[in-house]
Amino acid sequence: MSEKYKFFQHKECEFFPCHNVKNTEKFNCLFCYCPLYFLEDCGGNHTYINGIKNCTDCMIPHSEKGYDHIIGKIVEHNKKKAQNGDSK
Repeated sequence: MSEKYKFFQHKECEFFPCHNVKNTEKFNCLFCYCPLYFLEDCGGNHTYINGIKNCTDCMIPHSEKGYDHIIGKIVEHNKKKAQNGDSK
């Protein structure tokens, strides 16, 4: 089965690439904005500036294994919520 759905590039974007990288051919734009922003334990390299999460130095969403990491974290988060009886 193809896994092409895990990778997307938008080279015409005025911000491409939005991070300094050595190899733009492997730069993944699929998660332009990381869906794990809401998680404190997202597994990424983030800091807090005045209480706001700063993900500038995190490359997980743009990496080759980023899709698998993000989907895994979402599944893990939803399982924890279900175990705690939290439906929101």
